[in-house]
Amino acid sequence: MYMAMYIEAVPNRNSPPAVLLREAYRADGKVKKRTLANLSKWPSDLVEGLRTLLKGGRVVAPETDAVVIRRSLPHGHVAAVLGTARRIGLDRLVAAKASRRRDLVVAMICARLIAPMSKLATAKALDPETATSSLGSVLGLGPVDEDELYAALDELVDRQPAIETALAERHLSDHTLVLYDVTSSYVEGRCCPLAGFGYNRDGKKGKMQIVYGLVCAADGCPVAVEVFEGKTGDPATLGAQIGKLKARFGLTRVVLVGDRGLLTEARLDEEVAPAGLDWITALRAPAIRALAEGGVLQPDLFDQRDLASITASAYTGERLIVCRNPELARERARKRDDLLAASERDLAQVARAVTRRRRPVRGADAIGLRVGAVLNRHKVGKHFDLTITDDRFSFERKEAAIADEARLDGIYVIRT
Repeated sequence: MYMAMYIEAVPNRNSPPAVLLREAYRADGKVKKRTLANLSKWPSDLVEGLRTLLKGGRVVAPETDAVVIRRSLPHGHVAAVLGTARRIGLDRLVAAKASRRRDLVVAMICARLIAPMSKLATAKALDPETATSSLGSVLGLGPVDEDELYAALDELVDRQPAIETALAERHLSDHTLVLYDVTSSYVEGRCCPLAGFGYNRDGKKGKMQIVYGLVCAADGCPVAVEVFEGKTGDPATLGAQIGKLKARFGLTRVVLVGDRGLLTEARLDEEVAPAGLDWITALRAPAIRALAEGGVLQPDLFDQRDLASITASAYTGERLIVCRNPELARERARKRDDLLAASERDLAQVARAVTRRRRPVRGADAIGLRVGAVLNRHKVGKHFDLTITDDRFSFERKEAAIADEARLDGIYVIRT
């Protein structure tokens, strides 16, 4: 005869439900049930323990840890980054055959995206004993140390030309845009042979740096990178990239896109044009001002239109596209007003120091040094008329010049 015991909670109007131990059995071909005990007064944990036993489970004493969590490694971000890398074939791009070195490189790339850190910290994050995510486990790396990571990077440098050529075959072709830009990073220590002093974009005074240029496809996908000495100017890096595009990547004619500090007039004449490349860049501020003063560029036209095509005799054979960014115009106006106000405040302090009764500042040289310090700090000295003598200092804004500059706020001229 079929029988089974179970616990059932029966609603009891406005009172708590009745908890009953019941038995189901089959008699005369029908399933019936009967109540064996009322468990309503039992503690809830005791009821649940009995329910577990009836289902064939095992009850563990409260003082015993039934489940011990020894370690839990985050995995979601690893699955997303590593899955994407494999989907785009990044691992096969690093090396065609599977190897530990390839897995180490892929692990460093993923770790750089997940949590950027030093190679020593990355090794600890991948090692099973000190792992901070499932990355090392998923890749099956086992124990990892920083020397092994550096060795993998050395091998990756040897493969850099092949990797870049493969990327160029995927993302570049003739008659397309090639984007190029340069930046820098400051360097700690004195062991880097490429480190040097140059224009520091990080604002780290007294720090050496390295310069590196990045070549990208039209959609922004990185294709090639090259590192230069820290003292290298941006335009001086251009020749190496043109040679790379022509010789290694086999491109005959592309449109090179770079900013106005990179594609200078000299570089266009001496390197870009002889290579047979087209280009897109922008005019510098003095050239834009010259167009405005010559009447070729009329800023007032941009009240209703943000793009215009113009021609100028100084740029024969080129196409000039004028565009205006209203948000940038407002930001430049705000910044200029703040700098002018700060300069006036500091210059007024110098003027008071010249006219004070006790120990006034005297001598044109001494006054000029203080004024120069203010102008160097705020960089808007061109907007002030200064009068300095041995016992007098005064200043006033050049309102007309400021207004002329404000007319060109937010205006760019793209040349191609």
